[in-house]
Amino acid sequence: MAKIRTLILGAAGRDFHNFNVFFRNNPAYEVVAFTATQIPNISGRIYPPDLAGSLYPQGIPILPEEDLETIIRERGVEQAILAYSDISHGQVMHTASRVLAAGADWRLMGPNATMLQARVPVVAVCAVRTGAGKSQTTRRVAKLLQSTGRRVVAIRHPMPYGDLSQQVCQRFGDYADLDRHDCTIEEREEYEPLIRMGLVVYAGVDYGTILERAQEEADAIVWDGGNNDLPFYRPDVHIVVADPHRPGHELAYHPGEANLRMADAVIINKVETAEPEAVQRVRSNVHAVNPKALIVEAASPIDVEDPMAIAGKRVLVVEDGPTLTHGEMPYGAGVVAARRFGAGEIVDPRPYAVGSLAETYRQYPTTGPVLPAMGYGAEQRRELQETIDAVPCDLVLIATPIDLGHVISIKRPAQRVRYDLQEIGRPTLTDVLQPFLA
Repeated sequence: MAKIRTLILGAAGRDFHNFNVFFRNNPAYEVVAFTATQIPNISGRIYPPDLAGSLYPQGIPILPEEDLETIIRERGVEQAILAYSDISHGQVMHTASRVLAAGADWRLMGPNATMLQARVPVVAVCAVRTGAGKSQTTRRVAKLLQSTGRRVVAIRHPMPYGDLSQQVCQRFGDYADLDRHDCTIEEREEYEPLIRMGLVVYAGVDYGTILERAQEEADAIVWDGGNNDLPFYRPDVHIVVADPHRPGHELAYHPGEANLRMADAVIINKVETAEPEAVQRVRSNVHAVNPKALIVEAASPIDVEDPMAIAGKRVLVVEDGPTLTHGEMPYGAGVVAARRFGAGEIVDPRPYAVGSLAETYRQYPTTGPVLPAMGYGAEQRRELQETIDAVPCDLVLIATPIDLGHVISIKRPAQRVRYDLQEIGRPTLTDVLQPFLA
C-alpha cells in the first residue's frame, strides 16, 4: 500500500511532537516536510535524522509556510496537518482553504492520537490565549503541590529554537543550566521563575523521552503549556486560564476553545483590571460550553521595587514578546504599572526599532507603544539592546518574567514589574487540587 504523503504545518513545537508520537515509526505515512511560521529563523532547517528515525535517513526539511501551495504541488502532498496554536478559527479555515485549493486533504489531530500517558499524576495548566496568565498559574499550582511534600517537576511546552539534536531532552535544575543550553529570552522567561522556586524543569523536542526522565524524579508533574495549545500528556486535572481583557476570544481561537471545553477548572484571570461586563461575558461563555467546569476568579496584582521612581518619568515599557505578537495584546503588565504609578509619559519605541524588531511591529500591527522582548537568538538580543539604547527615556520598565539585565546590557535606570496569581473568593485552586492536597 502506498504511503500517504503528509505535510505538517507547525512552529517548532506541536508539529514535532505530533510527528514523534504518531508518524515517526508509522509505515503508513511519509512526512515530506514541515512548514514553519510564527517563530523567526525556524524555516530553512532540517528535522535531523537522529530525531526523525530510521524511515527518514536524510531528515525532513522545514520550509516556510508562505510557500504552502507550491510545497503541496511539487511534493505530491496528500494531506496537510495543522500543528501550531493560538490562531483564530477564521485563520484555521483560511489556511484549510489554501490546502484544499492546492488539492490536499486537511486534518487536525486530537488528544487520543497525541497525548502520552504518565505514570505519575499530571496537572496541566493551559489557556484560551497567549498572555492569559499561565505562568503565574503554573507557579501557584506548583507551590500548592510542593506544600504536600511531593517532588514536583515542571515540563514546559517546547521552545527548541537552536540545534534540535542537542535539545532532545533538556533538564534545568539551576541558572547555570540556562547558560549551558544557550537559552533564548523566551525560554528564560518561562524557566527561570520555576527554577527560583526550587523546581526542576524539563523541555526539549522528544516529549516521550522527557516524560521517562522526568518521572524518575517526580511524584507529580505540572504541564506548563505554551500559547493556547493542548497538553502533550493526559492530565489528571486540566486547568485552563481565560482572559477577560479579550472577552469572546475563548470561543474564537484554536485550540483554545478545545481547551476550554475539556477543562476541569477555568481560571478567569485579571478580574481586578477588567470591566465587570467582560468578566461576566467570559463566565457565561464558559457555562455555555463547559457547565461542569469549576470557575475560579483571580487577579494578577503587580509589584515594582520602587514605585516612586516611576512617577513623572518618561518610561520605556518592555513587555513579554509572545503576549504582544501572536497573543495580539496591545500592552501588558508594564503599561498597567506605568499608569498606576504615575509615569509622566510612556515613550513609543516603534520609531526607534531596528532589524527584526521593526519587522515584528509590521507583522503584528496590534502591538501598542511598547517594546516586545524578542530574543530568539544572539542577533535579536543585540537588536533589542540597540532599540532600548535608542529610545529617549528616563527609565526602562521591564515586565518580562526575567531580569533582562542578565542577558543584555541596559544602560538606563530600570525597574522590574512582577506579578503572581491571587485567587478571589471561592472556589480556589486549593479546591481544584483537593484530591492531591488531601
